[in-house]
Amino acid sequence: MTTPQVPQTPAAPFTDPSRVADALRTDGYALLRPADVARLAGVALADLQALAPSWDRLEPDQYLKDGGRYRRRRHSCFVDEAGQLVQSPHRAHWQPVEYNALHGGMRRLFEPVEPETVAQPAWRRLLAALGRVCSQVKDERAWYVEAHQFRIDTTDGIGRPTPEGAHRDGVDFVAVILVGRHNIKGGETRVFEAQGPKGQRFTMTEPWTLLLLDDAAVIHESTPIQPVGPDGHRDTLVLTWRAGGFQGDD
Repeated sequence: MTTPQVPQTPAAPFTDPSRVADALRTDGYALLRPADVARLAGVALADLQALAPSWDRLEPDQYLKDGGRYRRRRHSCFVDEAGQLVQSPHRAHWQPVEYNALHGGMRRLFEPVEPETVAQPAWRRLLAALGRVCSQVKDERAWYVEAHQFRIDTTDGIGRPTPEGAHRDGVDFVAVILVGRHNIKGGETRVFEAQGPKGQRFTMTEPWTLLLLDDAAVIHESTPIQPVGPDGHRDTLVLTWRAGGFQGDD
């Protein structure tokens, strides 16, 4: 009997770390290996990994309009001005329906990122380093940064990292960072030109792999995950940068 052939996800199109800003300008995205992410942030990879246990303490997302129970999250906001990162008073997350047809128009107040997590040097250095990349692409300015810790699990058999489908976020830049995968299949990342035919698909498998996106240039999504063992889940850190203020303030 011939064994059926399972289609393989294409190899991840990693970016040379010396041309991250150029890749954002020309391709609309950059994909970095974990070691390059740590080097960019000026920390050891072990320092980034030390942030991971906080994903075990996320709270259930009570706003899922598809009725799912597969998402846990925390959310906090910061202002990055000239490399100085200041945490903002806790606030609700808001997106217009034009960018999130499923959950847009709702003010969703999640539990904040734990203070112990924000206090770790690796957290602040990572956010500051990525803010510098954003300023290389669009000139230095005050960036309004939102940080989302996500855990998508397979308790009910399937988990949806992007239940809203392929989308933009309504910001200037988006980072999707894989923190970990456990006992799952799926979760393929897909990036498409917003105004063109080109696209890429790949699966981030190594913790602290980072995808940085120019939100005006591309749309993105991640495919659903399914369990291959107990406690299947996928952890990510999603960061957004927006000039001029947080969404909902204007």
